[in-house]
Amino acid sequence: MNKGVFYCEFKLKKDASVVDFLAASRELRDGHISKQKGYVSWQQLQSEDGATWVDILTFESMVDVKAFEVNAAANPNELALKFYSFINMMSCKVRYFTVEVDH
Repeated sequence: MNKGVFYCEFKLKKDASVVDFLAASRELRDGHISKQKGYVSWQQLQSEDGATWVDILTFESMVDVKAFEVNAAANPNELALKFYSFINMMSCKVRYFTVEVDH
């Protein structure tokens, strides 16, 4: 079975501190996301100009990705709400991928 990937492109709010955002990301990863079924990794990318961010969360399967997203949307915990507070939610663009080749 192929690994599943949750891809989200977004912008931070204008007044957001990158240092605080990344700290909130680590807290969310350590306190919640890394404990989800099938979790493999979470990469955070920043565009060269610093304006755009991308979260790439990899799970063991697309079923795990979808279960993670449904749970995150329906039951955001305190760590998730803190993380979301830095993001311009209107800028989010979510896509799903499967890993076809892992070099």
